[in-house]
Order: sequence, then C-alpha cells, then structure tokens
Amino acid sequence: MNISQRAEVVIPLQDIAIPARFISFNGLSDQKEHIAIIFGQPEQQDAPLVRLHSECLTGDVFGSRRCDCGQQLKEAQELMAAQGGVLLYLRQEGRGIGLYNKLEAYRLQDQGIDTYAANEMLGFDHDLRDFGPAVEMLRALNITRLRLLSNNPDKARQLIARNIDVVECVPTGVYVNEHNASYLKAKVDLHKHDINLEEKPDQ
Repeated sequence: MNISQRAEVVIPLQDIAIPARFISFNGLSDQKEHIAIIFGQPEQQDAPLVRLHSECLTGDVFGSRRCDCGQQLKEAQELMAAQGGVLLYLRQEGRGIGLYNKLEAYRLQDQGIDTYAANEMLGFDHDLRDFGPAVEMLRALNITRLRLLSNNPDKARQLIARNIDVVECVPTGVYVNEHNASYLKAKVDLHKHDINLEEKPDQ
C-alpha cells in the first residue's frame, strides 16, 4: 500500500505559541480524512511525543464536560508546542460508532448504563477504532519510534503489534468532574486506562 503526504499547510492556532503544520494523506486504508498536526521539528528527535486523538465533536469543539477529550486535546497541543511532537487527529467519533450513535449512547448513559454497555445495547463492540491508519500516517512521516501521550493501553498495543517502537507511555492529565466521573471510572475499571480518579473532581 502506497501511503503518501498529500498537502501541507501551516496554520497559526489560538493560544498556541507556535504555528502548526497540518498534513493530509493519500491512500489511507480506511479512506477517511485523518490529519497529522506537526509541532516544531519532531523528525529531528529520536522518539518524538505522539498523540493519537480520536475526533470528539462534543468535547473538542463545544467543550462538553461529559468526557475529557477536549482537555486532552488542548494539553497535547500545549505540550507539543513546548517540546515538539505529532498529533494524529483521527476521524473516529464515539470510539468509531459515529456522532449520532454516540448521542444515542449518551441517552442510555443518562439511565445509568456505562459507556461500554451503552455501545453494546446499540449493537456495537466496546471500541471499533482501528489504529492501523495511524501507523500508516506515522510511517509516511518516517516515524517508527515514539513516546505515546495516552492513558489507553490499547493504543500502545496496536502500535507495537504493527512494529512501532513505543519507548514510553506518557499519561495525560486527569480531568475528572461531576459530569464525567462515571465515564472515566468505566474506562479504568473495564479497560484499565491509567487515570488517577482519586484526584478531587473539578466542579
């Protein structure tokens, strides 16, 4: 499979100290419009900081407090502006079930059902995301050794299984509040995410 960079555009970002390079790709296996956002000169680093961030319209754009996605995205940009890095923004809304289905899952969660069980009740697996396209993007960028910014052990497993050298897993901050505490607890209890929920909730 021939994966190549399609276009590169420099975009200044609000509240971020340095401009970022937005890169699109030709030939990704799932045919989705994933993008790489490059901060600084990570290609000059032995193991640059990389985050695989799945699209979350409600959190990333509107600041929903039902998840921690928007805060993790902001943290990733700030860290990478300071030390360089690669942010892969993946079009995999709702762990791969799509925006409309995610809103249906929220409705079920309002009835006391955890986030994973809600997906099952809608006829989906816990997590439909495939990080194979992320690996394709990394290889197109000549990155095969990295530090992974994530609390999710499955991301590291999928990268390692595809021969990406994950030399370190760097945890993100803990962004627990009264609206997302149950959501984050399900991540910890059911899928072993590395999140310290003993920190005081952000009311």
